Amino acid sequence: MVMGEGDGDMEGGGGGNDECVEDGDEELVAMMGPPTTFCGNNKCKKIRRPLPPRETWKKKIEFLLAVVGFAVDLGNVWRFPYICYQNGGGAFLIPYVVMLVFGGLPLFYMELALGQFHRCGCLTVWKKICPALKGVGYAICLIDMYMGMYYNTVISWALYYLFSSMRSELPWTSCDNPWNTLNCTPVTNLSALTNVSTSPAKEFFERSVLEQHRADGLDRIGPIKWSLALCLLAVFLLVYFSLWKGVRSTGMAVWVTSLAPYVVLFMLLFQGISLPGAGEGIRYYLTPQWHKLVNTKVWIDAASQVFFSLGPGFGTLLALSSYNKFNNNCYWDAILTSSINFLTSFLAGFVIFTMLGYMAHVQNKSISEVGTEGPGLVFIVYPEAIAMMTGSVMWALIFFLLLITLGLDSTFGGLEAIITGLCDEYPNVLKRHRELFVAGLVAVIYILSLPTTTYGGVYLITLLNVFGPGIAILFVVFVEAAAVCWVYGVDRFANDIEMMIGHRPGMFWRLCWCYISPAFLLIIFVFSILGYKDMMAGGSYVYPDWSINMGWLMTASSISCIPAYFIYKVCKTPGSFMQRIKLAMKPEDPEPDDRGIVAIASAVHGGGSGGGGGGGTHV
Repeated sequence: MVMGEGDGDMEGGGGGNDECVEDGDEELVAMMGPPTTFCGNNKCKKIRRPLPPRETWKKKIEFLLAVVGFAVDLGNVWRFPYICYQNGGGAFLIPYVVMLVFGGLPLFYMELALGQFHRCGCLTVWKKICPALKGVGYAICLIDMYMGMYYNTVISWALYYLFSSMRSELPWTSCDNPWNTLNCTPVTNLSALTNVSTSPAKEFFERSVLEQHRADGLDRIGPIKWSLALCLLAVFLLVYFSLWKGVRSTGMAVWVTSLAPYVVLFMLLFQGISLPGAGEGIRYYLTPQWHKLVNTKVWIDAASQVFFSLGPGFGTLLALSSYNKFNNNCYWDAILTSSINFLTSFLAGFVIFTMLGYMAHVQNKSISEVGTEGPGLVFIVYPEAIAMMTGSVMWALIFFLLLITLGLDSTFGGLEAIITGLCDEYPNVLKRHRELFVAGLVAVIYILSLPTTTYGGVYLITLLNVFGPGIAILFVVFVEAAAVCWVYGVDRFANDIEMMIGHRPGMFWRLCWCYISPAFLLIIFVFSILGYKDMMAGGSYVYPDWSINMGWLMTASSISCIPAYFIYKVCKTPGSFMQRIKLAMKPEDPEPDDRGIVAIASAVHGGGSGGGGGGGTHV
């Protein structure tokens, strides 16, 4: 991109260095390496020095693995199977696929295309779409921060379980441990089970791993549990060394973190189907209950699961695709990776329900009595089933390794969205010192995460999950989709895609982007606000009013970035009120600019000393 004299101070410092050079020397300076100042004859001009060419993925497969790894997370294992059987079994696949095709996939494709075309993160991209809405980018960064504050703690639980499994007998097998209560009863001792009985696995999770009995909810969360804090530190160290070098280090890490879960899932599946009761579990999972399709809640659950599984709006897809080559076929990438995500969720259902069928068989109960969703499924129910298997220690190690790798990929994506967004926005300050910036960011999030490792941290995690990203991200993505299609223009966006992949998106995609996907988001957003109490349900704990108010403030803190920046941008723009609105909404640089072409000043030889010289031209 070529800049005139008046363009060297773009907002956010994004793009290069302003140098003072003598007439005729601009092309030389533009091609030089380290910054050098040239002056002479009392006549100096500013040109915008290009930063080094943007990194690209070493191999296409690394990008695909990174996207799949981000989309396939813990929710595919602990949420999809549960809501599938709860909402009609095999019949649930109908609303799920409908919501995927008309809602989730178009948004997924849109973000991949935006990132690849404009080649920048969640902040800088708004200069090229609608500058006044750059608050969307800041909202995304804040939401990703909230997510990093609790999601990594869940991974640290899995790491704690992994270390605890490295012994001859799993610690949640018996009731002879210091943390057990008088109500602890092995699930195989059917004659001793009563209404107040608790399983060894449940007591290990609640009284040994979390020690939540030593807290008084959120009113008194207690001190930090340092064994969990050390596990959390280990997780953040893994994250840092996977992200510190950009796509070079991430590209190497995803070979392990994205592929290992599939090896483990198939191992667990083959083991599960060999157990007694597995067939009954699979039948329970897949048997269609057609009458449930008339229930609105089933369709809302399908829409929510599709959205949070694919993960548009978190800035990750923008960041990862921004390192693609310009002519990469992002259309097929979207189709392939979203299909893999759906099939992985479906596969995880078989893994979970073969084990639930086995547990129901051993305990002589129905599957509905042993099944649950969320952390309880993977930290209580599944470990309980593993403890009853031959070779339980080996299977426990394999299972918790699965949870760790699933979680790491997703946390890579969330933090990479922040890193790419801020490095692209402030390249001279942050991009040139990426290793230090990533270290500082990881350290800050680790410190902010420490309250979730206290005895009452599990309650804080639920609060952060619901009010951090849970509700706000839906509104943020709605604004993003509306801005791209209604402000930037769906035809213009379609032209951008045609420039990249050689063919224009059809009418189906344009209709989804303009009308169906925004409606899809708005409906989920409204129902999430109305049903936030259901999202927080779990156990007998009642959240105090002050914590709910703090939660809504958390949601407002990210959403408010959008109107706050809009007002700031309008006030900063010169002209009358309507002129300010129009200029603030006009893209500053609507075309791709980082194509590896040397940028030079266009008005240097044409008498640019008259003052303006602004405006960008692409070569």
